[in-house]
Amino acid sequence: MRIDKLSREETRHFFDTILLLDDVDECYAFFDDLMTLKEMKVFVTRLTVAEMLLEGKTYQEIEKKTQASTAIISRVKRSIEEGNGSYEILRDRLNSQQ
Repeated sequence: MRIDKLSREETRHFFDTILLLDDVDECYAFFDDLMTLKEMKVFVTRLTVAEMLLEGKTYQEIEKKTQASTAIISRVKRSIEEGNGSYEILRDRLNSQQ
């Protein structure tokens, strides 16, 4: 499991810090301070790719909407298939809020 590679005190502190954010505005401010616009776009694109894959969209549809390379799409697809199920968990939680 890849999580084992992340399990360090500093990583736990990072996640605990994020969980202290109160709302979307605080998230915007924190991540704006934390990373560059390019880094943020990478994360947003990967999440969008994952959501589209879970909706059954084709690589071509995803590439057209996100401009993500097929290599990125494949990597995200592999995470969905072999990962920890986090994309599905979040999808289900978002759907239950609507």
